[in-house]
Order: sequence, then structure tokens, then C-alpha cells
Amino acid sequence: MDSVALVRYKQDIGESIEEGLNLIGGFRDLKSPVLIKPNICTISDATGHSVTDVKTVDACIDLLLKENEELSIKIIESDSQSKFTEEAFKKFGFADLVTEKKSIGYDISLVNLSKAKCVKIDLQGAYFDTLEIPALLAEPHYYISVAIAKTHESTFLTGSLKNQFGLLPRKDMSFYHSRIDDVIVDMNRFIEPDLLIIDGRYGVEGWNGPKTRKLDAVIVGYQPVSVDSVLTRIMGFAPSNIPHLIKASKHDLGTLVPKVLGESIESLVVNFESPKRPS
Repeated sequence: MDSVALVRYKQDIGESIEEGLNLIGGFRDLKSPVLIKPNICTISDATGHSVTDVKTVDACIDLLLKENEELSIKIIESDSQSKFTEEAFKKFGFADLVTEKKSIGYDISLVNLSKAKCVKIDLQGAYFDTLEIPALLAEPHYYISVAIAKTHESTFLTGSLKNQFGLLPRKDMSFYHSRIDDVIVDMNRFIEPDLLIIDGRYGVEGWNGPKTRKLDAVIVGYQPVSVDSVLTRIMGFAPSNIPHLIKASKHDLGTLVPKVLGESIESLVVNFESPKRPS
């Protein structure tokens, strides 16, 4: 059975991620390039917790370089209706992070997937028959998703599975909203992360607020359905009520009832308000 680490955050996000990694078995088969996908959903973070904290990505990079300082690391994101990626990289500290790491000799860069060379792949998925995707994602890599905990009116929940939506290169992503659950499943079937981290120190009600709740949770795992099922439960919801989670569970992307290592789910539950999905 797939295992998921659930760690109670104390003082240091890097130590919490490392604790989770140790519980599940580490990075496993690292190789270059390492692609790190934060959740940068907007240029205006209303709550201060709607965008992946650059310090969390920094901690992840430090742990990677501790394993192998020769790794090539790329932080990736796409444009969206609420942001231009280069502007967001600057505003939220990712540009400064990369400049700092490069200045001491590490091979780290930023990639706007909306400006990257794309290739077409045959998917035959629930939504896409063929999928135009940045070539970087179709080539060999090691991929880490660094998501956060949010509710969302279109998908009910934003976690690891929903973070894949941000890999699509087109800016007007609302084009996909009428069938967003199918799009999310297709993206996870084609581009499977090697490692999933959810920085759940805080959770956000709504994709950009207005409310936040303190969760003090860090979740680490290898399978997106398993990781998001743990996230769903600590937010007070049932995985069986999340449509894209149910659909994804039918495609070898994890289980709705994973083995949980570390803290118990019950010890970290904070009940969130259910989002209202558009009719």
C-alpha cells in the first residue's frame, strides 16, 4: 500500500520536509533536471498563503543539493489569467532565490512554461486526445510538486492534483474550466510527479482567500491521489466527495485510503467550510 508522511510543523519547514522524506524513503531515484512546480496562482496573494512560500522551495532545494550538489534544478510555472510568470517570480522571491543560488555555483534556473518550446503527444485521455505540452515535461526529468492547501469553487480542493493544472501553457486557462476535473486527471496521468510536498502550515478557504486556517501540517508522498486524500481529510472533508480525486483514483495515481506515517490524521483535523461549486 502507498504510504504518505504526515508531519506536524514545529519550527523549521526544511526539517519538517526532511522528516517526511525520511518516513517514506527519501527522494529515491534523483536525476537532472529536477523540475520544481510551486503553486503560483496569482500576482496578488490576498492572504499571504495562497502562493507557495519561496522559503519552502528554498528548503526543498537545499535538501536536494545535500543529496547531490551537481543537480540541475529548474523552478517551473506557466502564465495564467491572474498572472504573468516572470512578474510573479520576481514578486514572490523566486528570482532572488535563483540569483542567490547561482551566485554560489549551483545550476538553478526559472522556466516560464508558456514561453517554452512545446511538443504534441498522443494522450487519448478523458479531455485531451492530443496534448500540446512544454517539451521539458516530455523529456526525462525528476519532478517535484510543492503545493499548498486550499479550497476552490471549481474543483472543491486545491492540492497536488490541481497543481498540475498550472503546467498548461495557455494563459486563458478558464478555457478548460467547464471540464476542469477531466483536465486535471489527464495532466496527472501524463506528467506524474516523482515527489509531492504539500506545505499545509496554513490552509486557505477559496483559491485566494479571504480566510486562512492554521493547520501546522506538512504532507509528503509519491502518489498524488494518496497525498491529496490525506490533505482532504485533515481539512475535514471526505475524499469520496472530491470529483477529480475520485476520477484520478481510477488511473493508478494512488489510493483514497493510504497508510499514514507520522502524525495521525485525527490529531491535525481542522474543519474547513465547503466551497460552493458553480452550477
